[in-house]
Amino acid sequence: MIYRLLKAFLFLLPAEYAHHFTTKSFNVLEKTPLLKQLIHAIFSYNHPSLERKVWGLTFTNPIGLAAGFDKDGKYIKAMSSLGFGFIEVGTVTPRPQIGNPQPRLFRLKKDRAIINRMGFNNGGVDALVDQLKALEKTKVIIGGNIGKNKDTPNEEAHKDYLICFEKLYDHVDYFVVNLSSPNTPGLRSLQEKGPLSLILSTLTQHRKEQKVRRPILLKIAPDLTDTQLEEVSDIVADLKIDGIISTNTTIDRHPLTEDIEKVKDIGNGGLSGAPLRKKSLDVTQKIYEHTQGQIPIIGVGGIDNISSATERIEAGATLLQVYTGFIYEGPFLVKRLKKALVKR
Repeated sequence: MIYRLLKAFLFLLPAEYAHHFTTKSFNVLEKTPLLKQLIHAIFSYNHPSLERKVWGLTFTNPIGLAAGFDKDGKYIKAMSSLGFGFIEVGTVTPRPQIGNPQPRLFRLKKDRAIINRMGFNNGGVDALVDQLKALEKTKVIIGGNIGKNKDTPNEEAHKDYLICFEKLYDHVDYFVVNLSSPNTPGLRSLQEKGPLSLILSTLTQHRKEQKVRRPILLKIAPDLTDTQLEEVSDIVADLKIDGIISTNTTIDRHPLTEDIEKVKDIGNGGLSGAPLRKKSLDVTQKIYEHTQGQIPIIGVGGIDNISSATERIEAGATLLQVYTGFIYEGPFLVKRLKKALVKR
């Protein structure tokens, strides 16, 4: 009830402003000792059966916060207090960039969905490293989602990914290679066999030179054909990439119940939320089947209730992430999902 009232207020504000207002406010609350204790008492919920050991990492629970929510690592402590088992920061690029012109974040309330064309807006990898260095020790697993700058030619993209990889290597628990955002021109073409192999092999080669082996995951688009999914799965297996995140946002606009003219007026961008549920589920199933369950999958896209979480696990996902569902359902979603998984 409380979140319904709060959401009614927040949804009166422009979407991007509401996001910054909420995260900054929660950061202040979490830094107030008495309120911090209250937040932890309300949202904390742990059970031994929730623990997952993947890639040599121990996740206290399988529910994570997807990349894009905390691009610069400013809200890790605040978000971890809501009970997430892991938090993925980024997408981060080598140099700071302002992203696409505003407005660039839009709600489709009838569909419980969001369209975004943020364009990798972030403060750059050096600023993220500074945030992570200053972070107090926390049990939550931290992933680093890395990308390329908009003005970097695709033939030089592997260098951008390597810069982020090198600088973040000692400060995150795992990496996600993001080639699947629809909001950076030409980025999705990097999922083709040649450039994909170059980027991933560049990172795996650098990893061989390190004392600690950090897991590398690939985040894929939900709009790949079956043939492309098989090619990507084979490359991931051949290069010993540790996992796949299924999936990013979609450029598809079906099925939507929102007024078609409103959707056209919004224009380009990636669609997330409830309409992505089936498409992302299908991709997860196909990846799991093609890899015979040998490559761990993080399921994300349209997960906003117990049913959608359960079906994603049954389709082969080892871990789950939420974002748009978290916006519509509120912070209690994490606790509800964890309780349901314990009962299951």
